[in-house]
Amino acid sequence: MGSQIHSTAIVDPGARLGEGVSVGPYAVIESGTEIGEGCLVESHAVIKQYAILEKNVRVGHFSVVGGDPQHLSFDRTLASSVAIGEGTRLGEGVTVHRSMYEDGVTMVGRNCFLMGYSHVAHDCSLGDDVILANGALLGGHVSLGGHVFVGGGAGLHQFSRVGEGSMIGGLAEVSADVPPQVTVSGRNRACGLNLIGLKRRKVARETMKELKDLYRSILMQGGNPSHHAKKIIEGSSPPESSLGLSFAEFFLHGERGFVRSRSSEDD
Repeated sequence: MGSQIHSTAIVDPGARLGEGVSVGPYAVIESGTEIGEGCLVESHAVIKQYAILEKNVRVGHFSVVGGDPQHLSFDRTLASSVAIGEGTRLGEGVTVHRSMYEDGVTMVGRNCFLMGYSHVAHDCSLGDDVILANGALLGGHVSLGGHVFVGGGAGLHQFSRVGEGSMIGGLAEVSADVPPQVTVSGRNRACGLNLIGLKRRKVARETMKELKDLYRSILMQGGNPSHHAKKIIEGSSPPESSLGLSFAEFFLHGERGFVRSRSSEDD
């Protein structure tokens, strides 16, 4: 099955299109791009130079993939790109900016859903099955693990890390690192585990109990969470599950500090 390109679309001869690609009216696909099999580029969308779309990606109306970073020192002559994973969907007006480094790549994983007018800045890394609700904003170098949900209008500060399975509430302000499987609302406030997400992923009860115990021991004790986590990992009863271990190990890295629970803030 050949590609279907609307007569008003502009597709550079240097772009590579796979089988079954559909390009809507007034869409623009620049030179050096790779558009995988079965992709849909809707009307007025723009795929900039060097961007890579894996199979079955959908790019909504007026979205821009691979635009220049919004950084005053960016050198536009650098060759950098964006890579969008298989099965990912971009709603209308979504922007995903390319890396600001030579040969750098802004990464969006597989089966993600970036809803309308969300923004992924330069050098971000999104795992698989990530959802950004309408108007969610990611600053440069933000890292999201798999199965993360970011609510509408939430903003994540540059270089923030969000661990696997976490949920960021709508309009939240995040300028610190968010551990895996945690729910955040307001400004850097942890509100417990993302229990609904854990249940949907059919995580065992024993593992959920271990995560609850780790959450209390690390995030609700006050003091330095990294010290609490290191003590647990190196102690006589380290976490038994892989999710528990990844939760504790998350606190051993990072430079922005961590979101805090209300109890720890009161200390």
